[in-house]
This record gives sequence, structure tokens and C-alpha cells, in this order.
Amino acid sequence: MKISLLEPIGIPEEMVRELAAGFEQEGHSFTYYDTKTTDVEELKRRSAGQDIVMIANNPYPDEVVEAADSLKMIAVAFTGIDHVGLKACRDKGVTVCNCAGYSNQSVAELAIGMTIELLRRFRKCDEASRTGLTGAGLTGEEIAGKTVGIVGCGQIGFRTAKLFAAFGAKVLAYARHERPEWKEAGIEAVDLDTLLAQSDIVSLHVPLNDTTRGFMSAERIAQMKDGAILINCARGPVVDNKALADALNSGKLSAAGIDVFDMEPPIPEDYPLLHAKNTLLTPHIAFATKESMVRRAKIEFDNVSAYLHGSPENVCQF
Repeated sequence: MKISLLEPIGIPEEMVRELAAGFEQEGHSFTYYDTKTTDVEELKRRSAGQDIVMIANNPYPDEVVEAADSLKMIAVAFTGIDHVGLKACRDKGVTVCNCAGYSNQSVAELAIGMTIELLRRFRKCDEASRTGLTGAGLTGEEIAGKTVGIVGCGQIGFRTAKLFAAFGAKVLAYARHERPEWKEAGIEAVDLDTLLAQSDIVSLHVPLNDTTRGFMSAERIAQMKDGAILINCARGPVVDNKALADALNSGKLSAAGIDVFDMEPPIPEDYPLLHAKNTLLTPHIAFATKESMVRRAKIEFDNVSAYLHGSPENVCQF
């Protein structure tokens, strides 16, 4: 089969070649593009005649899938697949496999890191130290003793929940399906209304789909505890971000740590969260650590290998 990796995936080219060597030894062809593109016509060109394409988190829309006449499988070096043209994949019977699990630790650590920064205000402390000021007015807060609500307690949410619990927080969880390991980890399953009303910190870990788009609406933000903190390392559009900005500016919420937006960075200058009070914004980097890049590359290549051998793994249902 003809296989193409259409963009870099955060590892050295030498490692890419090492991982691909098995394909070529089995008689398959492998092409690697070391520059990323979002240009539809260029994506069509790179995909032409390929049986399998490998991508990361850049858009791979329906029209590209439709034009790829030989396409049988898409290997996605990412957890979410909302950037893939799924309608065309359904219509053509294209198998889509993701790299679920590769970034569990990295995303969970960023959620914790954002929370600590917002409670201890490292940026302001650093500024004070560099400008001849003291710690006056910079008394922080601890995670220990606070109630943390995890919305979407799958693999990433569960890992985040355990880290918060290790800090001494009371952890509540809301998800479509309760898991036995929650109780063993001291995590309490509650309904969403209870979670929003009781949590000092709410951390979002839901995928983006038709049921979660706008999930944290203005109404649900209003249900949150006064002075609460919202952390979003999931997907930008699961939150009404204009309503979130309003809640921050009004003082309804005390702070927010946001890694994901309604668009991929760069963020437009008029985007509401850029001008909201007490925000910590990062440019969609929760998944991006040296360790996670290696993990996801190995999973993506393993997914292709499994498909080639007739036993596909990490197949997405959509």
C-alpha cells in the first residue's frame, strides 16, 4: 500500500524513518512531508493515490477525503478527530484511528499547573521580584481543601482527578458513564448541577461533538459557584467563550485557565478572552511535551501497522 505522513508530528525525521522502516521492508511505500499545510489543494496533492494518510491536528476536511480516490485509512496523531472530514469518511467507508491516551499525563499536568498559577499568581510574583516590590498583596490559595469538579472523566479527566486528589482536594466527577475506579480513587460521582454548584475549580475534559458544542453555556456558567475557577484543556467550542469572558469581567468567576479557543491560534485581537480579567491563556499546547510526542508517534505508526495486518486498533466510531 501507499502510505503518506502529510505533516511533521513533533519528532525528529530520523525517528520518523526508523518507525516507517517496517512498512518499506514489507513492500509498502512511505512518503514523508516535513512541512505542514492547511491549503486544501496541497492536501489533495499530497493525498492523491495514497491508501493511507497520516495526519496530526491540522484540518483534513471532507473535500480532501472526497478527492483522495484510493484512501482507505486515516491515522490521526491526536485524540480528537473533529478536524477530520468525518462525513466523507462515512460515505467512503474510510477507517479513522486516533492516538487516544498519548497525552493523558501532559494534559492533566497542564490543568494542574494552570490551577496552581491562578491560585498562587506566579506571573505577578515574578513581576514584583523584578521591579523592586515585595509580596504584599500576593497571598495565594491552596488546592488542598477545595472542591474540584471534573467534567468528562475519561482517561484524561481521570488522570487529572487523581492529581487533584493527590493535592488534597475533594474531587467530584460528572460523565455519561460512571467508572468503578472512581470510588477506589476517592472520586465522587455527581450530577452536573451538583458539580457546578459545589466546585471551587471546574476542569473540562469532554470531546467536541454535536452534543458538547456550547456545553458550558451562559446558563451553565451562571450555575457555577461564585468566585470559581474554570480550566479548559479540552476543546474551545465546548464553552460559550463570550459568556465566559462576561463572567470573568463581572466577577462571577474569579479566574480561568484556557488552552483551547474557538479557533486555532493565532487568536484574533478582538477575541473576548484576550481582554477578560484574570485569564491564563496558552496556545493549545496541553498535549505538547517531548514525552507525549514520542508516545503519539509510536501509537500512530502502530495503528497503521495494525491496519496493514488486518487487525486495526484505536478505531474511532463516528
